[in-house]
Amino acid sequence: MSDSTPDPAGPEPLPILLLNGPNLNTLGTREPAIYGSETLDDVVDLAERTASELGFGLRAAQTNHEGQMIDWIHEAVGKISGIVINPGGWTHTSVALADALVVPGVPIFEVHISNVHKREAFRHHSYVSPLAAGVIAGYGIRGYEFAIRRLAEIVD
Repeated sequence: MSDSTPDPAGPEPLPILLLNGPNLNTLGTREPAIYGSETLDDVVDLAERTASELGFGLRAAQTNHEGQMIDWIHEAVGKISGIVINPGGWTHTSVALADALVVPGVPIFEVHISNVHKREAFRHHSYVSPLAAGVIAGYGIRGYEFAIRRLAEIVD
């Protein structure tokens, strides 16, 4: 006889998609006075630990190619709970990325390791921020942890 009793915890949530844009593969060596000494592997490790602690899986990817990022976002439709994204330089330049981010219809958190508002004026504008449930800047790689925690609260 099969047990058809529903799982009281409910179904497992869909994973969180963690996306990092151009030049973030150079974390740890690129301008450590601005971005710190942690690497992209450190970012992913922190994000995976945080997501796991909260009961979520994590899919992480980084690219220096805008079209690849857009393809990943399109491919994620119906397969993710939300997106945590550090768009890097595309934050300030890419209408195409902003247009793609609305496609999955999930909460988005924008993360920046540095405080972009204390930097050059061109970094003060974001095409992603108006779409985001939250924006975290200036907390180093801990910003990714904060974003995942808040995203989990929203999704839950």
